[in-house]
Amino acid sequence: MALLLGQSALRASLPRELLIACRISQISRPFSVLNRPPPNYPGHLPLTTVEKGGLAIGSAVISLFNTRRPDLIASLGEATATPYFIYRLRDAMLLSPTGRRILRDRPRISSQTLSMARLRNLPANTLGRTYATWLDREGVSPDTRDTVKYIDDEECAFVMQRYRECHDFYHALTGLPVFVEGEVALKAFEFANTLLPMTGLSLVAAARLKPAERKRFFGIYLPWALQNGTKSKEVINVYWEEWLERDVEELRAELGIEKPVDLRSLRREERERKKREKEAKERSRDSLGIN
Repeated sequence: MALLLGQSALRASLPRELLIACRISQISRPFSVLNRPPPNYPGHLPLTTVEKGGLAIGSAVISLFNTRRPDLIASLGEATATPYFIYRLRDAMLLSPTGRRILRDRPRISSQTLSMARLRNLPANTLGRTYATWLDREGVSPDTRDTVKYIDDEECAFVMQRYRECHDFYHALTGLPVFVEGEVALKAFEFANTLLPMTGLSLVAAARLKPAERKRFFGIYLPWALQNGTKSKEVINVYWEEWLERDVEELRAELGIEKPVDLRSLRREERERKKREKEAKERSRDSLGIN
């Protein structure tokens, strides 16, 4: 009893700040693989700094050689977004009245929240029809985006999820297709606009483009991406759901985004040019009697 009274007297004599620090030190232990803290939101997987570094390196290397692994690209995005870049994007939303509404409402984009049948029946000039037409042309579904799990801050996790689920709207707005050449061009735009490291790291994939594709990328699409990505408003602050029935050209003008040259048309013209050259060579060989 005397010992307990002595401890009580000692605690009473200590400053309040020191008592709080003592309590925190008692309930919190170092974060390690063997002592992982509880998740901050459903699906959250807390990682140590070393684990995040390994995840970033492994995801970057493997996704470079296998571009059909969107899960690895998603992991790379989450592992490299902290500790600065995702907070910068969240702060950009907090500075915008629309961004703050998005953070408050927490909207999600999927086939459950968007009626694709309704979007397909909207007028051709609307954002919703443009989005649905792009999805149908590319064979893409709004349900393919992985759920964020490696970002510790719950609000920042939503920001990353929102960016991820809005990616197809960026495609529809710019008209860029899903094959590698189009994805690299869009990633360059996203990097200039969001500064997320994953979007910049994805530009390494330009090395895998064919000579004609690299020429188009560096001559047309990279300059377009850097110019439009830096001068346009933050695309993370677009409440896409509220624009579905409005004119897509109006949205481009409001954001300050110029639609690039149609990539599919350029590729088609390139194929036709090569076909004509091949046919001309064959006719020339035939006229000379060369087998």
